[in-house]
Parts: sequence; C-alpha cells; structure tokens
Amino acid sequence: MSSPDSFTELSPGQNPPSNFATFVLAVLKRMNRENPHAIDQAVLRKCIALSSSYLVGDTCMDPDNGIQTWFTGFSHLVDVVVALHAKDQLELETINAASKACSECWTVGGAWRGLEVCRDGVRKLAPKLKRLLDENGRTYRGERVYAP
Repeated sequence: MSSPDSFTELSPGQNPPSNFATFVLAVLKRMNRENPHAIDQAVLRKCIALSSSYLVGDTCMDPDNGIQTWFTGFSHLVDVVVALHAKDQLELETINAASKACSECWTVGGAWRGLEVCRDGVRKLAPKLKRLLDENGRTYRGERVYAP
C-alpha cells in the first residue's frame, strides 16, 4: 500500500488535457441512452455551470486546441438549450444557468491573459440565447432571467 505522500507520476500521454467538447458529448450520449425522449435539465445545468472552469482547464492544458474544444462544448450546450425551447420544454433554471455561464466565460475571457479571443465565442453564442427571451429581453415567459 502506498503512503499518502507517494504518488505515481503520470506522463503527459497518461494524463490527457481536459476537453469540454468530449465531456459534453459523453454526457449527452449518456442522457440519451438513459432516456431517449427527454433531456435531464438538472444534469444539463451542471454541465453548463462547468463552462467557465473548462474554459480555463482546456486552454491551460492544451494551448493549441483548448479554445476550440471549450467553444465546441459550450456551443453544443447552447444548441441543446435552443432545442429545448423549440420543443417548449426549456426550464427557467436552465436558461438562467446558460445566461450565467455566458457572463462567467466573458469575465474569465477578459481576466486571463491570452483568453480575450474567448469573448468572441461568447459573442457568437449569447445572441442565440437572447433570441429565446421575451420581447423585453429581460424575462423568459414572464420570469426574470439572470443578467449580470
């Protein structure tokens, strides 16, 4: 048995970089296997809440591809939110989570040197969510939506 102070050192090949796109697709596939007729929005919200963390993780662990893997994963999540809205199944908590994730990713993109380009990703995705809001741009089906 190893002591708490010992560990096995991993080579870079044994410890691959994080990849938000791969994570999101794996979660969506698992949800589809478990219930092909519904999206578990509680699980979806947890994935959405990880967006800003994966933004940092993907870009730090894979400087060459991290921005793209983060954007692809976040884009898939936004597409699911839009699809839920189109099917009249979107929950207020889910659009709130997506709005908050956009805000957090925008903040991270501005606070971390080299991640400013990630704000372009938020600029591409946020309008998709904004189109789902009521005419006043601040509510979803009459309920207030998170806004920074």
